[in-house]
Amino acid sequence: MKLTSFFDKSYQTPNWLKQKISRRNALKSAAGAFAVSAMPSMAMSESASNEVKENNHAFQKALNSDPWLTLDSVLQHLLPHSPSGPGAVDIQATQYLYNLVHQQPTPQDEVDFVFQGVGWLNGYAQGQTKRNFPQLSNEQKEKMLRAISRSPAGENWLSMLMSNMLEAMLSPPAYGGNPDGIGWKWLEHQPGFPLPNAGQRYYELPKRSSVNIANAEPLEVNQDIYAHKVSVKSKQSKGSRKA
Repeated sequence: MKLTSFFDKSYQTPNWLKQKISRRNALKSAAGAFAVSAMPSMAMSESASNEVKENNHAFQKALNSDPWLTLDSVLQHLLPHSPSGPGAVDIQATQYLYNLVHQQPTPQDEVDFVFQGVGWLNGYAQGQTKRNFPQLSNEQKEKMLRAISRSPAGENWLSMLMSNMLEAMLSPPAYGGNPDGIGWKWLEHQPGFPLPNAGQRYYELPKRSSVNIANAEPLEVNQDIYAHKVSVKSKQSKGSRKA
């Protein structure tokens, strides 16, 4: 059955979303107690550099229309900039989500849910105000988001976006968010090194070959070495008993 809104009573949280939401606790505890030192420079190939430029250009163009216009508006409302810390714009949360959809190997069900939520949110906003979500005042946006958060589908959609923002804040800048390590600096978190660059991200690395244990040839044991080890162990054992 195709759902038509956040308030559809037939909605049930899918398994892939349960697993994604459960990662939030791990992300929240990822900040350490050390200040970020100077970021190491890593060479970027010309092809990787061109890919980054093309992706950034496509992202800026996509922001002018939905679904990205609405998603950007939602993320900025959920995490506005404040004197106490960076906001969604500062950590490039929308660009991280864009890369998650268009570059990373993200399950299609997750991508579909992101876009479905945009349609449901604007449909609800239209029904209440005759305008789409980005055109609303801050007070109206707050009212719309609080209303959908009281539905299972709306709560899950907002939780997923919040989870993505945490990832944007904590992941290496090569994945689209956390420019210049701004999220790490704010959280006083020391990232691991070396940091990946475009062309070296996890989904761009060669797949490791797997070994079929069932078909693997048995190892030949050198009987002389084995006998020597047994003899030495036996002598050590006798010596310890005499002591």
